[in-house]
This record gives sequence, C-alpha cells and structure tokens, in this order.
Amino acid sequence: MDDRDFFQSASFPNPARPLLGLTLLAVEDSRYASDALRLMALRSGARLRQVGTLAEADRHLGLYRPSVIIVDLGLPDGDGTRLIARLHRASPRIGIILGTSGDEDAGDAVIKAGADGFLPKPVASLANFQELILSQLPEACRPMGPRIVNDDVIRPGAQSYREDLIHVAELLNGAPEGKVLDYIAQFLTGIARSAGDLALQSAGEALTIARMQHRACRGPAARIAALVQDRLNAAPGSERRV
Repeated sequence: MDDRDFFQSASFPNPARPLLGLTLLAVEDSRYASDALRLMALRSGARLRQVGTLAEADRHLGLYRPSVIIVDLGLPDGDGTRLIARLHRASPRIGIILGTSGDEDAGDAVIKAGADGFLPKPVASLANFQELILSQLPEACRPMGPRIVNDDVIRPGAQSYREDLIHVAELLNGAPEGKVLDYIAQFLTGIARSAGDLALQSAGEALTIARMQHRACRGPAARIAALVQDRLNAAPGSERRV
C-alpha cells in the first residue's frame, strides 16, 4: 500500500462505503467477472484496476502498488497461484492478497500459496466481497461505527458476457489443441456458471472431462462452438440460456 492509498484508506472509509480509499488490482481474464468486481468496488468506495494475464500483472506491479490484489487462478499464460506465491514472499508485501476461481475446491491451494483469502465465483454478493476484504484490514483502516450490511446481488450487463463469448469463439478458430483446449474449457465453464448459462456450462464441463480422459475433443469443441455462435447470433441481451 503506497502512502497515498494508506492515508485515504485510514481516513475516509465509512459504514456506507467501507472500502473507500483502497485501490484494488484484479488479475482476471473474464470481462464478465471483471465487471462484477468493478461494480462491487464502485459500490464499496474502492478503485479497481484490471489486467488479464500474469505478464500484464508483472508490468502493472512494476509501476503501481495496490492495496488489494485479486488473482484469478486460470489465466491465459499460467496458473495464478504462481503469482500469489511470489507476491506472498515479496518484501514489502502487498497488504491483502486474494485468490479467485470458479472451482470451489481451489480455496486450499490459494491459501497454501500464501493468499489471505479466497473469493469463489460467481462473485455476486456485495456483503461477502466487502467482508472478505475488511476482515484482512488493520483495525485502524476499517470504518468506525456499525457497518451497513448490503446484501445486494451484483450482476454485470449482458454485453460483458457477450465479449467473453466472442473471446471463446476466437480461440476456437484454427482447431485448438492441448493447453488451449484446457484453457477454453475452464474459461467457458467459469463464465457460463457465473452467467447462469447451464447449457454452455455443461458443454464446457464435457470438454474438460474429454481432456481428462484423453478422448477426442472434436465433438465437445464443436458443440461449444455451435452454442457460442447461437448466443452471438441472438439479439443483444438474450445470450443467457438454460
């Protein structure tokens, strides 16, 4: 936490905006998940910066020091636990390091790597988001008096989901193989689960199983491509289907 962020976080948080003054860095490749975090930060009084890869995170951290960093585990250029472990060992250490994933069983790996907490996806509860960060702040940096518990559910707009689907469609061009297929499977399953798109979530899980069982992936990949294209061809705002 740099001097300016520390001063702001120590001086200005209040029960309505308990994270006022904090700067958050989200290392997150999904536009849908990033928008959810952006809306939660905005409602909480915090500022959010976002990068989509480990390499971009390294460049950003070379210039800025956030108060809180939230690291997705499944990134295009590697496992987010690598970054968490490195940040945990760094001196000085970033104040709060959090991991996030659509895999509920990933919490143990996140904590083992050195994170202070785990934020499961979909990230929707504003109260849970605020409480996870507040629980890691020094007492002097928390808002004084009773806190307003905001149980709002945060949902990004359909355009964010659409942009993630465009990303998947681009990845599927050119007959992807190996690690690219693994990335498509985990990325698609995560965004579909967050958006409540059960059919696309199921298709992503089928691709994951095919990869794990070393079976041919042409069928599951073709199914995903068809479902994604169907949603992109639909009227804007109607992409979510069950």
